[in-house]
Amino acid sequence: MTYKIGTIGEFARWTQRVVADPAAASVTPKSWFDTEQTAEKALGTRTTPEAMVKLLSNENLVLLHLIASAKPSSMVELAKLAHRAVSNLSRTLRKLHEAGIVDFERGPGKTRAPRVMASRVTLELDLKGTNSSVSVERQKDRDAASGAGG
Repeated sequence: MTYKIGTIGEFARWTQRVVADPAAASVTPKSWFDTEQTAEKALGTRTTPEAMVKLLSNENLVLLHLIASAKPSSMVELAKLAHRAVSNLSRTLRKLHEAGIVDFERGPGKTRAPRVMASRVTLELDLKGTNSSVSVERQKDRDAASGAGG
């Protein structure tokens, strides 16, 4: 578990236990949220660290760079640029979308243009336990944090 859902009261009681017994903190995630929706919004993805490492292969990083720089107007155009089959790209982009890295703009007809929405992916790997986590910072989140409009 990378985070915990709980009320302010539960968090306060946990904090009191940790003050009395600091070892109690070792088995509880550092991030607390009031709802799953808040956690998903803050963390940006439910992709496991292991899956994210596989997803961010060299081949997929090249693909993300290609999408960001060429801004293809459709999946077919991206397939031509990447020298890959549309079906192969569709599977890869679906996984990148589920991870919060890629989104799609609607185009004419049924076309969808892939867009890289993430500006940063952070993996926190707990090498001695089960508290590893992944966070995906999307460009609009970064702009809002810095005060830039967008």
